[in-house]
Amino acid sequence: MPIIVTDTAAEQVRKIMVAQQKTDGGVRVGVKGGGCSGLSYTMDISDAPEENDKVFEYEGFRVFCDAKSYFYLNGLILDFSTDLMGGGFKFTNPNATRTCGCGSSFAA
Repeated sequence: MPIIVTDTAAEQVRKIMVAQQKTDGGVRVGVKGGGCSGLSYTMDISDAPEENDKVFEYEGFRVFCDAKSYFYLNGLILDFSTDLMGGGFKFTNPNATRTCGCGSSFAA
C-alpha cells in the first residue's frame, strides 16, 4: 500500500521545500525507537532517495521511506491540521495497535 498524502499536507510539504530551496527532493518519513508507545514518527526534507527506499510520487514532490520503516508505515495517511491547538502534520497509521495522547508515537 502507498503512503498517502492529503492535499492539505501536500501543500505544506511543497511550501517547506520551497522555503528550504529543495524543490527537486522530497519528504522522508520513517520511524525510530522511543516515545510514549515505543516507536516515534520521523519526517524531514531530503534531497534524494536512498538505496532501497520506497518512493511515492506526488505533484511537485516525492515521499521517501526506508524499507524497515515502511514495514510499520505502509498505508499511512499523512495529513496537516491548521488548528490553533494541536495543529501540524498528523499521522494516521492503520498498522498502529496503540498510540499515545500526543499522536507522535505508536506501537505496532
